[in-house]
Amino acid sequence: MSAGEIVIGILILLSAFLSLAAGVGIVRFPDVLTRLHAATKPQVLGLAAVLVAVVIAEPSWAVVTTAILIMTFQLLTQPMTAHMIARSAYRTDHVRRDLLITDELARDISESGDDDHSDREDEERADQRR
Repeated sequence: MSAGEIVIGILILLSAFLSLAAGVGIVRFPDVLTRLHAATKPQVLGLAAVLVAVVIAEPSWAVVTTAILIMTFQLLTQPMTAHMIARSAYRTDHVRRDLLITDELARDISESGDDDHSDREDEERADQRR
């Protein structure tokens, strides 16, 4: 076994451990926001570990370029995806507000007057009148 193969094995095991940690976090954490955090952080680090292992196993410009593109797109899309899922969960009352230390979004929503709750209540009242 060469040193490169040992490093590749360690990186793959690290990625597997991070995937396990993400899975345990998704199952064990109490609400959407903490589950989302548990799912996104280890996933990005695990993907980075696998990509580094692939680059070490096949060190060519095509592989390096592909790995860089994959990681770039992952780093660009993962935070936006997590943000949109969290915002959607917040606005549809799937967040345990008792676990929030500071609820800055509620303040921002009330200041802007863009309250989805009032829109939903208006729609429910209109449905009841029909």
